[in-house]
Amino acid sequence: MKTQSHKMTVSIDEHTSHLEPLRAFYQALDAEGVTIEKLPSERREHYQLQAINLTLEHIWNHNDYYRAALMEAGITSPSIASLAQLDTIPLLRKDVIRGDKMKLLCVEPKQIGQVHLTSGTSGKPIYTSYTLADQYVYDLMPKYLELFPDSDSDVVAIALPYEFALPGLGFQRLFQFAFGTAVLSLGKGGYMAPVDKSLELMKEYQATILTTTPSYAALLAEESEKYGIKPGVDIKLRRIILTGEGCSYTFRKRLEQWWNCEVSFFYGSTECGVVAIECKEHAGYHVAEGHVFMEIVDPDTGAALGYDKTGEIVLTTLLREGMPMVRYRSGDIGYMQRSKCACGTTMDVLHLRGRMENMIRLEGDDYSPFMLEQFLLEVPDVSFWYHFIVEQGKLTIEVEPFRTALTDEKLAKKVRRKMADAIGIDCKVVVRRDIPRTFGKATRVIIR
Repeated sequence: MKTQSHKMTVSIDEHTSHLEPLRAFYQALDAEGVTIEKLPSERREHYQLQAINLTLEHIWNHNDYYRAALMEAGITSPSIASLAQLDTIPLLRKDVIRGDKMKLLCVEPKQIGQVHLTSGTSGKPIYTSYTLADQYVYDLMPKYLELFPDSDSDVVAIALPYEFALPGLGFQRLFQFAFGTAVLSLGKGGYMAPVDKSLELMKEYQATILTTTPSYAALLAEESEKYGIKPGVDIKLRRIILTGEGCSYTFRKRLEQWWNCEVSFFYGSTECGVVAIECKEHAGYHVAEGHVFMEIVDPDTGAALGYDKTGEIVLTTLLREGMPMVRYRSGDIGYMQRSKCACGTTMDVLHLRGRMENMIRLEGDDYSPFMLEQFLLEVPDVSFWYHFIVEQGKLTIEVEPFRTALTDEKLAKKVRRKMADAIGIDCKVVVRRDIPRTFGKATRVIIR
């Protein structure tokens, strides 16, 4: 298969940026025939330090909020001597920037080429402004040939939101400009893209890649039976890229069986773009160290935790001029390890554990919804659709049957026994046949 090279390039007329010095780094890699994903860590860290210092100087010179925050922290010069000194820079909290479109803007408003925003489901939205160069020049400079083994012979179906948020347009730019791939811009069940038309288009153009959320991949597979379209036969995908929601390895395994293809995880956000990508070994996410610098910190104190310790993921974008994120508290939980991956990628490995706000507290202990889902879906009689309902420290699980001859009573008993064996907690199980499907993010955890 022909591997990716940047099929298209864009030049922005009369454009200069603090990021221009980084072009030389990527031009040197191209000349050597290597990518940032397989560099020795020392060389990659030298690049990251340069990128961070360029970003610090940029925000100091062009943003009042950032400059005031740095000065309040006692910083008089916008630079650090080593990556270990990044923890002297103040953390950026979501509540500081919610609902304020200008607070982090580091360019003139007329230079904004695209605005994305979060859904605001947990408060006012966060606005993220990109320049055209952010989108079409700098974001495409790092290449990850191992993590994206895609080419111009592929056809990618993008079943992600195109409204407001980044995912749909972000993947479309990546596949079209980096790989020269044909794109089917399906969206997620909108007025112009109902499920039946999406499936028919994937079949008609023989899509080889589907990028979507875990719940929508399940919904498409489930609904395909109604329209006489068989995944793996009528639609022969090579792989599915999951993003937008987390899910367990059991959920992923079921999707692989249903679609008869590889399923990979992708971790990104509207605020920070690409963050981490799973390789073919499926042993964690490789951090996209050309785009971001990642830290793990104690959620309570903000202190850096280093490797192998679970905490909050903090991100600094490296290739942004419009609205850089510097030490941004993502609200996601995970831990990092040095890469020893068989794929040869040397970028650090992230193990994602979910969102802080979705952690489930039972009998004094916190449980990741991914872990609970892992155990639940190990019961083959349970479908993709379920709810974890927590009320006064007690757990109720609502499940739907899946191709089973068990009675509701026997299924509930089987699930209850499985969860008791797995986590040592007795829970109530309710069998339903009407758990609602959604075209948005699936609601799995309900706290009452």
